[in-house]
Amino acid sequence: MKAGKVAIVLVVEDEPLQRMDMIDMAEEAGFQVLEAHDADHAIALLESRSDVRLVLTDIDMPGAMNGMKFAAAVRKRWPPIAIILTTAGHAPAPADIPEQAIFIPKPLHHERTVETMRRLTEELAGKD
Repeated sequence: MKAGKVAIVLVVEDEPLQRMDMIDMAEEAGFQVLEAHDADHAIALLESRSDVRLVLTDIDMPGAMNGMKFAAAVRKRWPPIAIILTTAGHAPAPADIPEQAIFIPKPLHHERTVETMRRLTEELAGKD
């Protein structure tokens, strides 16, 4: 990523109010945000875009793929994309979290989450 370029984050959350909160948090931190309400929608976005640097996804989502399966699919198909997993439920076992992915429990602590988002996207920028 070139200096001055804004990192693009894909927020995947089925609950509209939580999705809006996550989007607001990312936009206020200076990220450009795409949004999806489930994994199928998110994959369609990723297939149409090559500029997404980070996925922030809920684990507990309806549909054919929950957030853990979605994260595994992202890691397999788009290895450079960083992933943050979140849920208000039980934390996943560390062995179940894909490489280059981090778990942050809900409710999201905005400052900690933004700091993690920046760190992950800056690490990726260094690889570009």
